Amino acid sequence: MKEELSQLLEQARETLIRDEVLPAEARELPIQVERTRDRQHGDFACNLAMMLAKPARRNPREIATALTEALPASEHVAKVEIAGPGFINFFLTPAAWHAVVDEVFAKGAAYGRSDIGKDEKILLEFVSANPTGPLHVGHGRGAAYGSTVGNLLEAIGHPVHREYYVNDAGRQMDILAASIWLRYLEAGGEAIAFPSNGYKGDYIVDIAAKLREAHGERFMKPANEVFDGLPADEPAGGDKEEYIDAVIARARELLGAADFDTVFKLGLDDILDDIREDLEGFGTTFDEWFSERSLTENKLVEHALEVGRERGDIYEKDGALWFRAEKYGDEKDRVVVRDNGQTTYFASDIAYHLNKRERGYDRLIDILGADHHGYIARLKAGLEGMGQPGDSLEVRLVQFAHLYRGKEKLQMSTRSGSFVTLRELREEVGADAARYFYVMRSNDQHLDFDLELAKSQSSDNPVYYVQYAHARICSVFAQAAEKGFEYSRDTGLANLDQLDEPHEDQLMVSLSRYPEVVEAAARNRAPHLLTQYLRDLANDLHTYYNAHTFLVMEEELRNARLALVEATRQVLANGLGLIGVSTPESM
Repeated sequence: MKEELSQLLEQARETLIRDEVLPAEARELPIQVERTRDRQHGDFACNLAMMLAKPARRNPREIATALTEALPASEHVAKVEIAGPGFINFFLTPAAWHAVVDEVFAKGAAYGRSDIGKDEKILLEFVSANPTGPLHVGHGRGAAYGSTVGNLLEAIGHPVHREYYVNDAGRQMDILAASIWLRYLEAGGEAIAFPSNGYKGDYIVDIAAKLREAHGERFMKPANEVFDGLPADEPAGGDKEEYIDAVIARARELLGAADFDTVFKLGLDDILDDIREDLEGFGTTFDEWFSERSLTENKLVEHALEVGRERGDIYEKDGALWFRAEKYGDEKDRVVVRDNGQTTYFASDIAYHLNKRERGYDRLIDILGADHHGYIARLKAGLEGMGQPGDSLEVRLVQFAHLYRGKEKLQMSTRSGSFVTLRELREEVGADAARYFYVMRSNDQHLDFDLELAKSQSSDNPVYYVQYAHARICSVFAQAAEKGFEYSRDTGLANLDQLDEPHEDQLMVSLSRYPEVVEAAARNRAPHLLTQYLRDLANDLHTYYNAHTFLVMEEELRNARLALVEATRQVLANGLGLIGVSTPESM
C-alpha cells in the first residue's frame, strides 16, 4: 500500500509540475509515505507538501490541497485529509486490506520478499570462533544473529555468501596442540602437572584418547624430558604465559615439526567437525570455511603487503614492517611483520579483507563479539590502505549472552573447561527456542537467556506463543475437516467484504505490515524487529480466535474467516522461516 500511495502522489506531483504549480526541481524530492501511529488520523501519512514548500515558495497546506485535488482516483483510498502544517493523511477502504489477503496467497512463501538489494553482493562473516573447543552458548548468539541476518538480506534480494573464518594459525592453536599432547602423555601413565594456561576441558581428554587410538605410543615421551628446565608456572610464582610458551617450544623440540603438526591437525579437525555438526543442528550453515593458514600458503598476506608497499603505506622501522594505519583514521600505526620475520594477526586481517573485496563482494559484513570493538577502525584503515573503500566494511558487534538456570548464572570459559555448550543448550531447550531467544533483543544489547522460560509452554514464552498461533490455525482446519466443512479459498476471497469486525480489520492491517518489517529488519540488520512483529501478529490471531467463532454455519462468512487465518498462517510461517524456527501443526 505504501508503494501504491507513493505512485498516486508521484502522479499528482507530475500534474502540478505540468500545470506549473510546482517547479521542475520538485521531482528531486523523495516521497515518504509512513503508517500513522493512530489510525483515527488515517492509515498512512505523507509530508511531501512540507518538503515542497521551500522550492515552490508556497504555503505547505496550499500545496497539500493542490496535491490532494490532483490525486488520481483509487478504489483503495476512502478519503484524504490535510492535517497540521500540511500532512496528507490517507484513509483506506476495506478493499485495500482485502487486497493484502489476495497478495499473501498470490505470493505464498515469497510474500514479504523483494529484489531491492539485488545489485549489492554481500560477504557475511560470522561465528568464526577459534577452533580450540566446542561452541558455547555465547557463540550461539552470534550464530543465530548472523544466520538470521543472512536470511533477511537474501529476502530483500541481496546475493549473500556466508563465511566462517577458521583461526587455524597462531599461538592459541599451539596451546591447544600442547594441551592435547600432555593429556595423551597422561593417558599413557606419565605424571603431568597440567599448565594453568592450557585448555582443560574434558573434550581435550577425549581428543587425546583419539590421538592414542590412531597413533598408539608414537608420541610418548618421559615427563622429565618434557618439564625439566622449564620456567615456573603461575601457581609456583612464575608467569603462566611464559610457561605455556616454553611447554609449546619443548613439545615442538621433542616431537619434531611433522609430529607436532600431526597432533595439531588431529585436534583442529576434531574440533572443527564438532563445530560444523553443532551449527548444522542449530540451523546454521556456511558457504565457505576460510582457513587463516591459507592466507600464508596461498601468498595472500604477501600480496597484501606488496599492495601496501606500492601505495607507500608499508614502511620499515626498528627492523619491523609497519602499516600507516593512523593515516586512515586508526589511533596509531600497526606492525604487520615483526623484527623476527613473523607476520602479525593484523597482517592476516588486512589480507583476508582485501581478498574478500578481490573476490567481487560489494559489502563486507563482519559479525564480531563485543570485545572486538577496537578492531573496527584498524580493519577499515587496512582496507583503505589497500585502495579499497573503508565504508565497504560494516561491523556488527554482538553483546554477550548470559545464561541462567534459575537464579544461577552459568559460566562460559573455553579455557577453563567450565562452560555450557551450544549443543547442551539445544538439547535442553530445543533449537527453535534457542534461535528465537537469541534474536529477540537487539544485537547491541546484553541478553539474559532464561532457560526455564525458554522451556515453558505458556504465553509468557514468546517462541511458544508464536508457534502456537500457527498450530492453532492448523487445528482450526483440522476441526473443519472433522465437521465435514469443505473449505474454498476462492469463496473466502470473494467474500472478504463480510469481514467487518475490528479484530478482522486489525489482523489484515498486521498482515500488510510484514513486507515493511522484513525490509526494515534487513536494512538495519535487526532480526528483533521481526520477532516483535511475529509476537504482535500472534497476539492479533489469538485475540481474534478468542473473540469469534471461525467455523460458523454460514458458508460464505466461514470461508472468508478461514481465508484470513490461512493467510495469517502463511505469514507466520514466512517470518519464522527467516529466523530458522519451525512451524508445528500441533502443540
